[in-house]
Amino acid sequence: MNKLKCYIIAGELSGDKLGASLIDGLIEVTNKNVSFSGIGGPLMESAGFNSLFKMSDLSLMGLIEIIPKIPMLISRIKLTANSIISQNPDVLITIDSPDFCMRVAKKVRNALPNLKIIHYVAPSVWAWRPERAAKMSKYVDHVLALLPFEPPYMEAEGMTCDFVGHPAVSSPHVSKKAQEKFKKKYNLHNGPIITVLPGSRIGEIKRMCPIFNKVLNNIEKLYPDSQFILPVASSVEKDVVNAVKSWNVKPLLLLNEGKDLKELEHDKFITYSISSAALATSGTVSLELAAKKCPMIVAYKANWITTKMVKKLAKIDTANLINIITDTKVIPEHLFENCTVENITESLRSLLNNDNNQIKAMEETMNRLGADHKDIHLLAANSVLNNI
Repeated sequence: MNKLKCYIIAGELSGDKLGASLIDGLIEVTNKNVSFSGIGGPLMESAGFNSLFKMSDLSLMGLIEIIPKIPMLISRIKLTANSIISQNPDVLITIDSPDFCMRVAKKVRNALPNLKIIHYVAPSVWAWRPERAAKMSKYVDHVLALLPFEPPYMEAEGMTCDFVGHPAVSSPHVSKKAQEKFKKKYNLHNGPIITVLPGSRIGEIKRMCPIFNKVLNNIEKLYPDSQFILPVASSVEKDVVNAVKSWNVKPLLLLNEGKDLKELEHDKFITYSISSAALATSGTVSLELAAKKCPMIVAYKANWITTKMVKKLAKIDTANLINIITDTKVIPEHLFENCTVENITESLRSLLNNDNNQIKAMEETMNRLGADHKDIHLLAANSVLNNI
């Protein structure tokens, strides 16, 4: 039997994580009778995946960031489409990054009309730009949805769609022994531990690090025994290291330093599990924090064009998936003009004094995202196999 040929495209860190989990699942369900090519990051590459070019080329967000990169992006779209067409795989799997992926899919669909195209991560049409599902249906056959209420939106536009849960719910278990070993290794005491997560894109680092720097100054004055840990995303390691050089309060940086990727991921989840609170840039990292029951504050600052556009088009008043899934506002959000040092400091102070009912909402979120499935990493893989 010929090997299943999969072409996978992931354009940012969250997609790299989904892609790595999907690769592991496909290897298992096909008994290793599968091959991969495409675009991915370090986690996918650690599974033996060779990326056509650096995934960081696609990790852009906001009009001001994207405009100067348009010539490069057009070149990457053409290069990727030609690569897929020349390989003629059994299936093309695009992961999130719809602005890039759908342009590639359009070119590929025209050249290979019978190729199965699967998109992983349904567009959040329930939040904004509902027309995206209809546009996507011109090129996509099947969708893998992360949220349980998303399939009807995709099916209404003629695509098939499966809810496949989220890999965050099956993050590695952290033992008490591992926690104590980690604390000893980094000389952590019994004071409050705060995880600091400024983002995984260069633009996020530029905007959020100056704000987080001032917040940490304030928190250290309020809680002199507090400790700060910053797990650094590999995609922005140099940028974070350079930014933190000017900080008055120096967090413990968890850097790559030639470590095994699984060790890095485990250290990150240990950090979440021992933290009293997390200060995070808004994004899917909130689900990873929720999986380890780490109370959080989320913040996000964008350029003025992106801010204006999102406010005009958004259909909901929260960006946090825990708030959305549980229909609550338990996770404090400081977005756009509300993303100020004063607002974030006050929310973090309040959270350190009382984590209120965040934990209950986190548990509900994990359950609804598939925590009751023992083999959640196989759901996406089986959905792919059943739809090609």
